[in-house]
Amino acid sequence: MIIGFCGGTGAGKSTLVEHIAKFLGEENTLILAQDHYYKHLPHLTFYERAQINFDQPNSLDFNLMTSDLGKLKQGISIERPVYSFAEHLRKKETATCAPKAFILVEGILVFAHKPLHSLFDYKVYIEAEKEIRLKRRIARDVSSRGRSEKEVRQRFKTILHSMHNRFVASNKEKADIVITNNGAIKNAKAAVTQWIKSVIE
Repeated sequence: MIIGFCGGTGAGKSTLVEHIAKFLGEENTLILAQDHYYKHLPHLTFYERAQINFDQPNSLDFNLMTSDLGKLKQGISIERPVYSFAEHLRKKETATCAPKAFILVEGILVFAHKPLHSLFDYKVYIEAEKEIRLKRRIARDVSSRGRSEKEVRQRFKTILHSMHNRFVASNKEKADIVITNNGAIKNAKAAVTQWIKSVIE
């Protein structure tokens, strides 16, 4: 069973997907994240790569991601890219991913490419208010991606929010269910768990 999880940056996709993986059993579940599939552009300088708008569909290697998911669906293992956000490049090593009973595909743009989302059995949209998403994005990027709060706020204001409105928000209409995640994460976890139970049953 392949389930896609979409929603704006900071909506809580990764947290909820990790929760669902534990609920389903990590030995039975593979997570395939959009973040591993940004295009590899070594011919550009670091400065040029840093200027790329990573929040629009052209930044992603959807052909490879779709091909990899198709192989997994057929029971074939893949060598998944490993992406470095510090260098804005793929690393030399890859990660071997074997097909599992449940494959959870997550990312802000995974509903934006029809050949990819046509492989999903179900689609979940995670929704959260703008200010809440900004706070979560700041917390993540400052702690794990080496960004400053000022840098994150500026990028959110000038790029991320407009890209959300243009490429992400409308994808809610493609979802089988919309999970609202504005408050305590336990509420969203309970809602998505209940939905997963009903789907499996």
